[in-house]
Amino acid sequence: MSRILSCGRFLTGIFLTLVCGLGISCVDAADWPQFRGLSGSAFDPSGDKLPAEIGPDQNQIWKTPLPPGHSSPIVIGNRIFVTGIREKKLLTIGLDRQTGKQQWESEAPYERLESIHRIGSYAQSTPCADADFVFSFFGSSGLYCHDHSGKLIWKKLMGPFLNDFGAASSPILVGERLILCQDHDLDSFLLCVDRRSGDVIWKTDRSEFLRNSCTPVLWNNEGRLQIVVAATLRVVGYDLETGKEAWTVRGISRTVVSSPTVGVDGNLYLAGWAAGGDEAERIRVEPFDDVVLLKDKDQNGTIEEAELSEGPVYQRYSQADRNKDGHLTRTEYELFRSLFDQGKNLLLSIKPGAVGDATETHVRWTYPKQVPFCASPLLFNGLLFTIKDGGILQCLNANTGKVAKPLRLEANGSYYASPVAGDGKVYLVDETGRLTVVSATEELNLLHTTEMKEDVYATPAIVDGRIYLRTSGGLFCFGLK
Repeated sequence: MSRILSCGRFLTGIFLTLVCGLGISCVDAADWPQFRGLSGSAFDPSGDKLPAEIGPDQNQIWKTPLPPGHSSPIVIGNRIFVTGIREKKLLTIGLDRQTGKQQWESEAPYERLESIHRIGSYAQSTPCADADFVFSFFGSSGLYCHDHSGKLIWKKLMGPFLNDFGAASSPILVGERLILCQDHDLDSFLLCVDRRSGDVIWKTDRSEFLRNSCTPVLWNNEGRLQIVVAATLRVVGYDLETGKEAWTVRGISRTVVSSPTVGVDGNLYLAGWAAGGDEAERIRVEPFDDVVLLKDKDQNGTIEEAELSEGPVYQRYSQADRNKDGHLTRTEYELFRSLFDQGKNLLLSIKPGAVGDATETHVRWTYPKQVPFCASPLLFNGLLFTIKDGGILQCLNANTGKVAKPLRLEANGSYYASPVAGDGKVYLVDETGRLTVVSATEELNLLHTTEMKEDVYATPAIVDGRIYLRTSGGLFCFGLK
């Protein structure tokens, strides 16, 4: 255990050196300021001791009720921030960190609520914050900036977007800049605004990218600060100052929901999975001309949903019909068909130095098996942990991509919450609230299992010896008392 604690302190130093070396304002190691924590790393670098056994009756410090929402908790100073929806009101909520008591809430107005997935939420995007402000995003309404007392500083209205799954990607802060990526069926973009005023610094068109939910990460690519987004068929690095594309790696899945992570080794790690992208289970879409010949009953040259009765396009008609006019044109259909032809499900690592098309030059390794869908990969102590729906947990060597024997968990549901780590432990929780703790080692030693007895879609936060876990019913705080 002393070795693990020493390693934790070492990682804290290395991690904060890397973050502060990015040329941005330094962060506090006792904060969890965005989706998946400091720089989206998903681990607590402090090495503070954490309980292995947590649950409704185990090492619970407090629990506070919350309105429904899928956004993950963030922790800044003495505050916790989340979003939620109550009686069709979109809310940003501030809580006291020590007690969980709600301090304030602020409503975001809208003209109409966006479309969402059947298990989705109107409050899916996780806020981000710094010592001054908290920034929240609602696809039905837009971006909002509050101070820590709940006073509205500025707002930037946008949405709803053409995407019947809803908006899920979360904003991130890079010094004085707030970054937001929104990939939808039409008009996708990457946005950079001034955090104090909300004024647009740059906005980059991403119209080639269809619906994705990847939250961007900041990457120091050999001294060049870049925003990295994994999405439709390729990973892209954008220059932080201008928003211009700096490099790309091609050959990933047709849709990306999980988010990349940057290792303390400086390398990028990411996963992309979509149905039909596994080599052994490829989905083939028939050519437009063949389908029109057989299915176009009204002979209007387009394909309507009622003219289809089965198949991958019928099952995803709303995605293929990008402009939502109820008619699939040749262009729309063939674009959607090409995504299935080209998409590949895999885990991969990219090394620094990427410029231009870096597909053949900067991919360190790829691994095509047991690729997670929603849950993002976790890099911790030189090991990459992934959890696939069905409870398949695996551990890869971060340097080689070589995988140890997977572990099938009793918690075999879908995983929307990403794994997090601290104190030599990895914490995982499936959709139904079954929680698992394993050792952060290649052996994946099982340390604890329990049932939260409430659904879980939010990723936990680990800060200062405390674990903050949001369920469908509220927010739990766990720790060694």
